[in-house]
Amino acid sequence: MTEGSSAITLLICDDHKILTDALAMVVDRDGSLTMIAPPVHDPEAAIELCREHQPDVVLMDIVFKGSMNGIDATRKIKEVSPSTKVVIMTAHDDERLLVEAVEAGASGFLGKDEAADQVLAAAKSAAEGEVLIDPVVLTRLLHQVSKQREAERDVQVLFDSLTEREWEVLRFLAQGRRNDDVAVALFISPQTVQTHVRNLLGKLHVHSKLEAVALAVRHDAISV
Repeated sequence: MTEGSSAITLLICDDHKILTDALAMVVDRDGSLTMIAPPVHDPEAAIELCREHQPDVVLMDIVFKGSMNGIDATRKIKEVSPSTKVVIMTAHDDERLLVEAVEAGASGFLGKDEAADQVLAAAKSAAEGEVLIDPVVLTRLLHQVSKQREAERDVQVLFDSLTEREWEVLRFLAQGRRNDDVAVALFISPQTVQTHVRNLLGKLHVHSKLEAVALAVRHDAISV
């Protein structure tokens, strides 16, 4: 809570104007909360307001239309105003997003289906230092995401073992090219293409060209 003030200072950042207007109206009627500025719909604007005003709490959406999401904004807010508590408001159940938000410094989460009074009660709890997520749930999510990240690191090691030529061949395979077509495009023999295919399948621990392409696409190594 801001020194010298009994009211909790609050900033709302969400691009759903109906929601933010409703929350702002409830805040106006609550003597224990005060807005540092009208609700903003751009996370970069929220960062600058936090830099200037150091609010006690920010209610932050995750998904925005621009290039910055609420998780990146949370990380930046904690850099420019470390004492500010960021509460993520989300309609998403993506467990990875929730864990990333905690890692970025968020104090907890609220569903967008919560009543306005409940949202403001949560803002007050966050200002008092309470963590708005069940520790058991957080532990489970951290364990799941840890396993996913470990698997991704293992796959990245496989991708890193591919040569530049093998990547070229894999990209052509992702376009649906046959070995003869790849040979013509790369000015090499079909037998050489077959050797590259065999080598990249072995390195990626897969059994077919389709499986190799699917693995690379799934991990955003190539696009189709």
